[in-house]
Amino acid sequence: MSTLIISPTYNEKKNITSLIESVFSINKNYHILIVDDNSPDGTANLVKELQLKYKNLFLEERPGKAGLGTAYKYGFNWALSRDYDNIVQMDADLSHDPKEIKVMVGLLNNYDLVIGSRYIDGVSVVHWPIKRLLLSYGANVYARLVTGLPLKDSTGGFKAWKREVLSSIDLHGVKSQGYSFQIEMNWRAWQKNFSIIEHPIIFADRTIGESKMSKKIMFEAIIVIWRMRIWKIFGWHK
Repeated sequence: MSTLIISPTYNEKKNITSLIESVFSINKNYHILIVDDNSPDGTANLVKELQLKYKNLFLEERPGKAGLGTAYKYGFNWALSRDYDNIVQMDADLSHDPKEIKVMVGLLNNYDLVIGSRYIDGVSVVHWPIKRLLLSYGANVYARLVTGLPLKDSTGGFKAWKREVLSSIDLHGVKSQGYSFQIEMNWRAWQKNFSIIEHPIIFADRTIGESKMSKKIMFEAIIVIWRMRIWKIFGWHK
């Protein structure tokens, strides 16, 4: 079965080579799609150089920074149009361990969506300041209470999808970014009664480069969570 790993990038030149080489060292038959938002640091140019070495490496360049959610939607549509069976999403900053891909894809034999969870076995986060950890953990508790989504880690960005799940979701209707994009995609899959499992991972915060987290992303998550609550009450979701 064909597997595509999607990783959006913006100024990830310092990390991208390690990510790509790590993934291909695990399975040379995997395919990787980098969705780059015109990174000023030349991330896309480095990927093009790596394409000379790896025939299963693909690059899609967008004209400017348009947000994580739109990058993943672009990648999902790209994958669906090429009939991949399994689609994995992961960050490019090495916070997600590529060694977990094989396990997560394997779990798709029994589940429709596999979420790399930082909180299913206690707290498995490395190098995060306590303030950031409390914010993330609290956001997940808040999302669970408001939406009813039965997940310990609904904001994580390391996931493996069966193509049937993504093809059933109205991707055009998903407008969220950042934290809220992850929550909304999980919620839509759950509302369609797809089977979901949380697989424990160790999340190592980036040691190179700068975090893309902002107050705008956090504020949007609060709004989107209540929007999903309203959708659930009135049945407006698709």
